[in-house]
Amino acid sequence: MLYLTEEEVDGLLTMPDALKAVEEALGALGRGEAVNRPRQRVRLPKAMLHVMAAGWPARGYYGFKDYSTTKGQSRFWFHLFDGESGNVVAIMQANRLGQRRTGAASGVATKHLARKDASIVGLVGTGWQAESQLEAVCAVRPVREIRCFGRDAERREEFTSRMAARLKVDVRAAASAEKAVRDADIVIAATTAREPVIRGEWLAPGVHVNAIGANRSQARELDDEVIRKSELIVTDSVEQAQMESGDLAEPVAHGLLSWDRVHELGDVVAGKIAGRARDGQATLFKSLGIAIEDVAVGSLVYERARAKGIGREVPI
Repeated sequence: MLYLTEEEVDGLLTMPDALKAVEEALGALGRGEAVNRPRQRVRLPKAMLHVMAAGWPARGYYGFKDYSTTKGQSRFWFHLFDGESGNVVAIMQANRLGQRRTGAASGVATKHLARKDASIVGLVGTGWQAESQLEAVCAVRPVREIRCFGRDAERREEFTSRMAARLKVDVRAAASAEKAVRDADIVIAATTAREPVIRGEWLAPGVHVNAIGANRSQARELDDEVIRKSELIVTDSVEQAQMESGDLAEPVAHGLLSWDRVHELGDVVAGKIAGRARDGQATLFKSLGIAIEDVAVGSLVYERARAKGIGREVPI
């Protein structure tokens, strides 16, 4: 079995590679050629265990990610198995893995749902996950301006400077969420908020929204008006969304939305569901992060590590 550290995973997985792998995996899922199981959670008084599993027969692998969360700390691991022998072939630290695949999923959604000429991005949230969100969106659309808002002013300024240097585009700090979002072509919510941080009244016609936080039934990043304005609503797993997406489940419970209006990104990639129909259409991708995305990038990392002789062999 091969053991890989965060640093090794980081060096083996680029965003372009993650985008390609995640898009292929979601397409396979949409065609019924892959299996994905929703995240399961085990709650203890002071900690929580999260487990999510998937299999991709054509790639020859199945696997699961598990992570533990306590107050202020999370630990992520990915376990990869050979699809024929059932042997565990790799265990890798999976914080960077999860960050890149989450960004890649939003990139795939943006590729299929945002306007082709979308060039202005409004971002709310300037943490760890926000980095890969911007990286992925810039890889699939001709982004020329990014406006960022985060509650911590010092962190916000540091984030904008760092991302401007990395992405080579105009990245600027915004004084409020509204100023970041209003009239943007692509809007990203990447927060830990419990209450909405994006309001529908700020959204321009033809906007595409990627909402990646609030993967709990009691939390929301989007207000009801965002849902009302979104003509096409897509998520990575409807089954998982029904369990843990307050952004969708609450509007359904209040009669503002029905689950038959929520489609899966894999079906869009596979061509079962049409993507953007016209420039003026408002679209929404509610990202939850699903296990097939982890299998997609984890198997790629494993094969590259084997080819390059990276990692440590561990007898089992």
